[in-house]
Amino acid sequence: MARQSISLTKPNDDWLKSLVESEEYSSKSEVVNDLIRKERNKHAEIEWLRNKLKKSEERMAAEGPVETTSNELFEAIKIEVDKNGHV
Repeated sequence: MARQSISLTKPNDDWLKSLVESEEYSSKSEVVNDLIRKERNKHAEIEWLRNKLKKSEERMAAEGPVETTSNELFEAIKIEVDKNGHV
């Protein structure tokens, strides 16, 4: 595992220490890695959504608007979440 030295503001350092002291995490490194992992997942979901929007825009430009109600769209999204665990 790569080692990295970072500087933290006092409030951020205090917050990390409090998470370790509460035994929610075993070390500040674990907290930082978890935060980075969550941020990477968030970015992956945003990229997925951007790709879906781009494909939708391309399809609409080629085929015209889709006549789907908001309820139908909501149901389709729920099915996608059930299949993949995310939108």
